[in-house]
Amino acid sequence: MSLSKESLPSWGYAVAGATGAVLANAAVYPLDIVKTKLQVQVKRQPTDEKTEPLNPVSNTESQNSSDEEIYSSTLDAITKIAAKSGVKGLYTGMAGALLGVASTNFAYFYWYTLVRTFYLKRSGTAHPSTAIELSLGAVAGALAQLFTIPVAVITTRQQTRPSYEEQLGLLATGREVVSEDGMSGLWRGLKASLVLVVNPAITYGCYQRLKEVMFKGRDRLSPGEAFLLGAMSKSLATLATQPLIVAKVGLQSRPPPAANRKRFRSFGEVMKFIIEKEGPMGLFKGIGPQLMKGLIVQGLLMMTKERMELMFILLFRWIKKLHAERLAKNAGALVVRVGKV
Repeated sequence: MSLSKESLPSWGYAVAGATGAVLANAAVYPLDIVKTKLQVQVKRQPTDEKTEPLNPVSNTESQNSSDEEIYSSTLDAITKIAAKSGVKGLYTGMAGALLGVASTNFAYFYWYTLVRTFYLKRSGTAHPSTAIELSLGAVAGALAQLFTIPVAVITTRQQTRPSYEEQLGLLATGREVVSEDGMSGLWRGLKASLVLVVNPAITYGCYQRLKEVMFKGRDRLSPGEAFLLGAMSKSLATLATQPLIVAKVGLQSRPPPAANRKRFRSFGEVMKFIIEKEGPMGLFKGIGPQLMKGLIVQGLLMMTKERMELMFILLFRWIKKLHAERLAKNAGALVVRVGKV
């Protein structure tokens, strides 16, 4: 009997995907901190060495935040963060980030499995086109974002909080967001997040398409093959959506405290501000750690997800076998009792 992927329920795929995502993101979490900090830095002038936070502030505010480190590269950021806050500084907001990763991926894979299965049954086709795969992924991503974006907002606030300020926990940061912006603040950047559903859509659409092209007719991949496809698909998605990723971080980050600060209202305003300060290439800042993180995380995620799905299939098969044996045993006992009567 073959180990068919269709033998798993939707929640089985969701748990497998969430587990793989948590393990993968935990392994490279310092890169997440670094890429976020790099993405909220904006040069004042193209020829100026100094930088300012994505949310612009007055001269007085700049002086108040002058103790905050400026990072020139991934290695420079890791070195400075570790020197100032210790190794634990590289894991700031990790609990919230992993909670967000788990919830987002559980929701994504759950909805993706449901909408894809529904489409396949209605269309009668076994191999959707690339455009359909991308559309199904976008629908699943949008549904997932609606329920999980508050955790992403809180995590971004934690990761971008200046080191000279008190570092708050998950709930305390959430209360801070609500006190500043109201409940709607927990959904800040929702429009950008909904636009960014094209990222997982491109990722998993490319994964399915590459799998069909490179490993035609095979339902299961080896860990190395799954890692390769995951890394390739994520790199394509990251390159295509990096400007939106940078803009989303700018929307969700916390500006330095001040009375006359500017708050961006859309990711379009963030992108315009970055282009004015740094030029078009400023929209790709942090691309190094973003790509590195994406390659490793997506590779490990898909590798782990494939193994988890296989484990669930074997577990379900074992449970069904036990259930069938118990039914057979009970039926046999019933026959014996009826025979004695």
